[in-house]
Amino acid sequence: MTPKEKVFDSPRGWVARHVRGYVESDGTKGHRWHGVPTLLLTTRGRRSGKLRRTALIYGQVDDRYVVVASNGGAAKHPSWYLNLAENPEVQVQVGAERFDARAVAASDEKARLWRLMASIWPAYEEYQARTARDIPVVVLEPRQGTGGKR
Repeated sequence: MTPKEKVFDSPRGWVARHVRGYVESDGTKGHRWHGVPTLLLTTRGRRSGKLRRTALIYGQVDDRYVVVASNGGAAKHPSWYLNLAENPEVQVQVGAERFDARAVAASDEKARLWRLMASIWPAYEEYQARTARDIPVVVLEPRQGTGGKR
């Protein structure tokens, strides 16, 4: 990902507005959304190769960030998850801080991280109940030397 590449924000209107406010205010607007913390995640499109950015609720475990690929309980995974499954090198913005990270689907620690995320956003439990798919929990591990807290 290069600094000059154009980034395409979520096609969902309300998400695009959230992202725009977050970016334009350097994270002072939008970091908190409905009382919960949000970050911006940029992935590379698995088919288009374009950079795609969305806003996600997050939790923290040490220096790692945790997000949930709930897609509101839809039958299919969200596009951002499919993108990072194909290319796990991502960019993250938390408030004003921007850094490169590697995205890893949680496995052994998934149950613990799910509880953490459901404590932050209880609707995740409802989303899981409304879909047959197992909703992934993703850990974003900051890369050393890119502005992350490592």
